[in-house]
Amino acid sequence: MALVLFLVIVAIVLGLVGVVADGLGYLLFIGIAVLIVALILSAVRFRRGGRSVNR
Repeated sequence: MALVLFLVIVAIVLGLVGVVADGLGYLLFIGIAVLIVALILSAVRFRRGGRSVNR
């Protein structure tokens, strides 16, 4: 969970820098990509978390 939170914070920072700084628009797209990765990782962990292992 901490990894997902860290990735979301990094995505927000990169997005803000990409929007504010002139000529660094590519950081906005990197921030969006990091946010998508964080959401996918969160969805995979949430989906697997509810299942119990039968032994």
